[in-house]
Amino acid sequence: MLKPNVSWLQQVNKVVLLLKRSPDTVFYETPRFVTHIDDPAIAALTKYYSKVFPPSNTPGVSLLDLCSSWVSHFPKGYKQERVVGMGMNEEELKRNPVLTEYVVQDLNKDPKLPFEDNSFDVITNVVSVDYLNKPIDVFKEMYRILKPGGLAIMSFSNRCFWTKAISIWTSTGDAEHAMIVGSYFHYAGGYEPPQAVDISPNPGRSDPMYIVYSRKVKTA
Repeated sequence: MLKPNVSWLQQVNKVVLLLKRSPDTVFYETPRFVTHIDDPAIAALTKYYSKVFPPSNTPGVSLLDLCSSWVSHFPKGYKQERVVGMGMNEEELKRNPVLTEYVVQDLNKDPKLPFEDNSFDVITNVVSVDYLNKPIDVFKEMYRILKPGGLAIMSFSNRCFWTKAISIWTSTGDAEHAMIVGSYFHYAGGYEPPQAVDISPNPGRSDPMYIVYSRKVKTA
């Protein structure tokens, strides 16, 4: 379990500054049909998803992939009646084969998620949590739209667009990144204590891969 560190939480709450050299809409307007982590890291993430996702084709199950693109790294053949992608580039989202629908939205301008309360079983975010400049607002929205007991999975590596990541991220290391993401869950409220998992496939030989996850507290 990630235990909140008061000084870290205060810093994260007050210093969420984005290093910007161009507006997000301009930066992401050109589609990038590339992957941002290497193949072993992708395989490790996909394997992790296969262990924690609801079984494929489970009636009534809905997933949301936040900051999505042309690929979500879900297990091969994985399907649900509703899989929503939210991202910044429509061409990328159109190419994503697992999505049943998509929304183009800049969360740094508008962190309000356009979905009903208690509507998703799982929310994923792959190597993009470090770009959120209103993370607490986004995590509060995630809480609102998750079903009670719903799972939020934030995955990250040491790869990023350095001109877009928040300054506290680029000035810290992997262990601190886990604390930062854990603090987002903590500050948003309503989540179980966040957990951190190192799923790095080949330490020192391929991209590291980390998970911080939590569940929406079930109501009585």
